[in-house]
Order: sequence, then structure tokens, then C-alpha cells
Amino acid sequence: MNVMALPWLQMTILLPLLGALRAGWQRDSDIARRHTLVACSLALIAAVGGWINFALVDGPVAVDRWDLGEVVSGGALFSIDALSAPLVPVGAMFYLLVALATPRTKLRLMSFGWLLISEAILLATISSQQPAMIVVLLAVGTIPPWVGLFSQGCSTRVLSIHMLLFVALLVAGQALVGWSESANLRLVGVLLLTMAVLLRAGIVPLHGWMADLCEFGSFSNSLVFLVPMASAYAAMRLVLPVAPDWVLRGITIISLITALYAACLALVQRDARRFYCYLFLSNSSLVFVGLETATPVALTGALCLWISVILALGGYGLTLRAIEHRVGRLELDRFYGLYQQTPGLAALFLLTGLASIGFPGTIGFIGVELLVDGAVQVHSLFGILIVLAATLNGLAILHAYFRVFTGARRGGTIDLQVRLPERVAVLVLTVLILGGGLFPQPGVQSRYAAAAELVKQRARLASGAGTAARPESAPSLAARRGKPVAPHSPKSSR
Repeated sequence: MNVMALPWLQMTILLPLLGALRAGWQRDSDIARRHTLVACSLALIAAVGGWINFALVDGPVAVDRWDLGEVVSGGALFSIDALSAPLVPVGAMFYLLVALATPRTKLRLMSFGWLLISEAILLATISSQQPAMIVVLLAVGTIPPWVGLFSQGCSTRVLSIHMLLFVALLVAGQALVGWSESANLRLVGVLLLTMAVLLRAGIVPLHGWMADLCEFGSFSNSLVFLVPMASAYAAMRLVLPVAPDWVLRGITIISLITALYAACLALVQRDARRFYCYLFLSNSSLVFVGLETATPVALTGALCLWISVILALGGYGLTLRAIEHRVGRLELDRFYGLYQQTPGLAALFLLTGLASIGFPGTIGFIGVELLVDGAVQVHSLFGILIVLAATLNGLAILHAYFRVFTGARRGGTIDLQVRLPERVAVLVLTVLILGGGLFPQPGVQSRYAAAAELVKQRARLASGAGTAARPESAPSLAARRGKPVAPHSPKSSR
């Protein structure tokens, strides 16, 4: 375990908390927004610094200098490895884009203090590898969306029931897995953890809270809670290392069913927010298909697709929010004809939507391809169902695009052109989506290294405790981290 030159992770987490103290006490929404932008920008810089520092050290895990956990308990509270290294800056950047693209007319409805608290919780979760710490942070992370619903006068019953059940299953499952001496009780704990992760991910039939949150709550509140996919991180750290093969196979089947079910629902939705919810649910379920297949190629595809979902569907949600700001709540049973007035938003709407389904030349292409290749190695039907779900999602995206941007030109005297902050967000997302699609090799190598470490960790636990079955083949890493050598290397050059 290596020590980084500076406490990058602690700064990444503390800066949003300090910003929340400044922004939360401001009555002027413009000043609160400026404090939020400064805090998010500094957090992003610290996150990138930690990523670069980790790439320079020689070792699979790096910890902060002067970590408080080392002083108190002898174990680091926060650390970074191949899995979390890119996720921390990507999560910090998404929060910055949410704050940056918030229109002035919505500033009074935006709680910047809670936005920064939510960011600090998410970044702390991704920066932790201790199961108990992850459980605590995941439980605390359910508070900001509940506060957002409550502050707007919306009913919190559906979200409260599901999140209380999620926390109960999570705590009970981790307690049995971590502290029980009985193999049967540990198996029960694994099943409870699996149910908790599936509930948090919105897997069918536990998806009702997600549609309710998107439809009735603040769209910004919904985006920051759903898009980073903290449930996928919980699955990687808590479930994948200890779950038996038959549990992982069950998760794969349920996730495929959810992906197809949500894609079909996205095709017939009239409300744009519910359409986005089911589109996101379908794509996030595909990530779980690869995560739980536990083969290096499928895991690599899932990890690539995970980042693609954050960038593509995060940008897609921000575009929908910008359009709602101009014309109000969108109904997909009519034509709005907005292309001539907002060509920039139209281009980003189509780009982010196509990137989410793996269109060639975008960041999602390599992830979907690797996911299909890895799933076919397990069962050919899995690959066919993944392609079918992606096809249905593509039809739903094109249907929404034609409804919003084609048709008779919308009349009115209000200026609908893209503002400067939105132009910056559009430019950043476009560069990342196209850059990751045209030059995928660095990202694929990074994600393959993380997948290899996860497979090796699962194999070690299987050989030591017998809880999880040993994978068929665990690739070995080259002497220099980040250059994998394996018989089934991902075809990243396509």
C-alpha cells in the first residue's frame, strides 16, 4: 500500500463540505451558486490530482498522507485503486456540471448546500474500500434526496419505505457476512446484501421509487442521486467478492429482464421524466449484467459502460432539464419543433442519447461491445438480449428526439438560445464522449486492470473461504500495472 504525496482524497471530500457550510447560509442564490461552483471546481482538481498521483505510484492501492483512520484504528478510511481512480473525478465533474448548468430562474429552488453534502457523501463512498464504511455512507446517502422531496412539499412515503428497507437489508446483510462464523448465516447475509443492492439499483420489481422520484421530485435532485450509480459500487465491493456463482447468475438474469422491461416502457412513455427514468434504468441494468458475470471481458465492458452511463445519460438528463426550463414539462405525445431555436441542445440530446446505446465513435461503443462479447462467453442468449435492449433504447431515444425537436416551429418571443454556462457544459460533455469513443485504449486498459484485480480478489476469497466459486480463468497482470497480459484480451482496437 502506497502513500500519496498529498491528502488528495480527504481534500476531495472536505472541500464540498466546507462549500456546503458557506453556500447553505447564503440567502442570495447567486452568491450560493458561486460558492458551490468554487467548491465543486476545487473538489474536481483534488480528484484529478489523486488520480494522477495514483497512476504515478507503484502499487494496486494508494492511501492519503495523514489519513485519520491510520491514526485512530491503524487502517485507512479512504483509499484509491484501479476501480475507483477514474470514478472519483468523473463523479466530481458531474456535480460541477449540474451546478454550472442550473438556470438562473431555478436558483431559488435549488438547495446548493444539500447538493454539496450529497457530493461529499458520494465521493467518500467511492473512495472507501472498507465494507462497514461503505454501508454507513450508502445509508447516509439516502438522506439528501428525501430532504429534497420533503422541502418541495412532495410525498416522501414511497421513497421512505424503499430506502428504509434498503438500509435494513444492507446493515443486516453486512453484519452476517462480516461477523458470522456460520457458512449458512453468511450465505443469508450475501442474499440480503444482494437484495439491498438490487433495490437501490431499481431492479424490477423494486423500481417504483425511482419513477416516483424522477416524476415528482426536483430533476436535479433525481439526477445526482441516480446517475453516479452508487449501487454498482456497492455491488462491486460488497457482493461480487463473496457471492456464489448461482447468486451472480441470478442477478444477471434479473438485470437482463429489467433492461428489456425498462426499454419497452421507455418506448411508450408520454412524460419525459418517466421516459428518462426507464431509459436510465435499462442502461444501468446492463451494467449489472457485466458486473455479475465475473469474467474479465464482461467486467471490463461493464466498467467502461458504467462511466459511459454517467457521462452520456448524465448529459442527457441535463439536456432534458435545460429544455424543461424553456418550455415546461415535456409531453412526448406532441411535437415541439425546437431544433431551429436550440440547435446546440438538439445536437447534445442526440449525441448523449446515441452514446448511451453504444453508437460507433462514442464512449459507449467499446463498453457495449465488450459487454456483449463477455456475456456471449457465458451464454449466447445473454448477448442477444443485450443487443435487443440496446435496440429498443435506441428507438426510444429517436422517438423522443423527433417529438422534441421536429415538427412545426414553436412561436413566441422568449429567447431559447443556449446560455454560456450551458455552452461550457455542452462542450465538456462532447469532448469527453467523442474523445472516449475515438481514443478508447487508455480507458479500456484502465478498466481491464480494475476487472483483473476484482477477479483475482474473488478468486482469493474463494480459495481461502470457499464462499464464492473460483472463476474459470483469472488474468495475470504484467509487471507494470495497467498493461494486462491475458489469453482473452479485450478487443479494444475495434
